Amino acid sequence: MSLDWIVPAERIQKLPPYVFARLDELKAKAREQGLDLIDLGMGNPDGPTPQPVVEAAMAALQNPANHGYPPFEGTANFRRAITNWYDRRYGVSLDPDSEALPLLGSKEGLAHLAIAYINPGDIVLVPSPAYPAHFRGPVIAGGQVYSLILKPENDWLIDLGAIPDEVAQKAKILYFNYPSNPTAATAPREFFEEIVAFARKHEILLVHDLCYAELAFDGYQPTSLLEIPGAKEIGVEFHTLSKTYNMAGWRVGFVVGNRHVIQGLRTLKTNLDYGIFAALQTAAETALQLPDVYLHEVQQRYRTRRDFLIEGLGKLGWDIPKTKATMYLWVKCPVGVGSTDFALDVLQQTGVVVTPGNAFGVAGEGYVRISLIADCDRLGEVLHRFKQAGIHYQ
Repeated sequence: MSLDWIVPAERIQKLPPYVFARLDELKAKAREQGLDLIDLGMGNPDGPTPQPVVEAAMAALQNPANHGYPPFEGTANFRRAITNWYDRRYGVSLDPDSEALPLLGSKEGLAHLAIAYINPGDIVLVPSPAYPAHFRGPVIAGGQVYSLILKPENDWLIDLGAIPDEVAQKAKILYFNYPSNPTAATAPREFFEEIVAFARKHEILLVHDLCYAELAFDGYQPTSLLEIPGAKEIGVEFHTLSKTYNMAGWRVGFVVGNRHVIQGLRTLKTNLDYGIFAALQTAAETALQLPDVYLHEVQQRYRTRRDFLIEGLGKLGWDIPKTKATMYLWVKCPVGVGSTDFALDVLQQTGVVVTPGNAFGVAGEGYVRISLIADCDRLGEVLHRFKQAGIHYQ
């Protein structure tokens, strides 16, 4: 019996294949062919979760009180740990009972926020290139995505002045992300002040993804949206423990900011999930309370890899500006070669996995993203393979 009549909803059919799932397929085939893969594709931190966090989780597992359903809004202790972290890092005062909500990773929250607040046809402003959840969530919700094309000559910053007034007047939400995935761009405090003024003028909800808050180098300190006066009235900010604390698989994140927006997201989530396993929330509290020496070690690790790979790629013809934050390099493809073709060519010739820039939107074409998720010995092997295969910038 044919099941052709069972078809996915239009919202699913509108989505292109998720690039990381496609990369997984290609990686599996490469492994079957015996290639020694060096996977610099996903932003999946290498190394173990900090031992104090693991020990806190193990102890919490032994407590039967953690074995039932957790509170929908997260445990009070974890919410306090979140708001204490914001106060310590940014001097931002938040109410743990109404202005902080734990999430099953920030990706889940970013997409569900779109479902909670976007009606079919609503205009949503999203940079291009951008983290896929920033535009896929609105597409799933039926929104009309208006791409804000980012350009290298503008340091990959959103050009607010280029947004037509008629678009700004109709827009409901603006997603953005600095320090940026995938470009590794950073934004000065003045930019945050400008985007808050822009959003207040046009009555647009700001959704800022501060996923790389702590992965900053050379004295640079990222800005939190909520530091800006008036931002909490029109915005929320997402964060995750995946990157800094090597907790990608634990699926722990949170959103803070406007209490009404958070309540709307909480209402949706109460109908979809039961929140984070309470034992993991206890572990997450421990992570947010780790001493700064741990943070400095993480920063040093990525800074060393950044310097090593930028220097090595420089010898192969690439001129890559020294990034101030994130765990990525945003690298131009050779002249005349598209993002997908270059990424596939690199994989097939060298066994090195990089992410094609067009996976992050149309403005990512012509670039690939390289994740700094291997130690310098393996990065040295990457450079060796590139040289042997004749892969260079021309």
